[in-house]
Amino acid sequence: MTGPLSEGVRTLLLSRIKDVPDYPKPGVMFKDITPLLADPKAFAALTDTLVELARQYGATKIVGLEARGFILAAPVAVQAGIGFVPVRKAGKLPGATLAQSYELEYGTAEIEVHAEDLAAGDRVMVIDDVLATGGTAEASLSLIRRTGAEIAGVAVLMELSFLPGRAKLAPALDGAPLDALIVV
Repeated sequence: MTGPLSEGVRTLLLSRIKDVPDYPKPGVMFKDITPLLADPKAFAALTDTLVELARQYGATKIVGLEARGFILAAPVAVQAGIGFVPVRKAGKLPGATLAQSYELEYGTAEIEVHAEDLAAGDRVMVIDDVLATGGTAEASLSLIRRTGAEIAGVAVLMELSFLPGRAKLAPALDGAPLDALIVV
């Protein structure tokens, strides 16, 4: 673990993450965070931890990555008293957007942000539920930098250590911190 997570909070969060075998396909062990979200004590502990990181990072904006990143990031922004900016899949935002394509295992995907929601002078903390291969997080950092904003840090609830996300993300972080509250 990296970041300000006590052993008691870590144990609480882990106890509320359910393993679902063979979902979405055979051989995959899905980490379901919905029991954590349904438990007000666990969700509050997670939110408090992420708010503390936002303060440590000096964040002025919180970006949540679609879709579960929205659920985690929005209460952090409210509690920290700073703005929340969603980074969405292509075609989901009205108005002027900036887009960033990235590689998937089989093909490409694209994410977007409203062009006016981030600007030079913003210090952005990116929040997501899981760091797996790192493709979406890497693309979000590129997208944020294109707005002129600075990356204050990235925080995820869980890092899947058996996948290359951290290594893939390292160059894009360019020295910004990456905090994984739980590493599995």
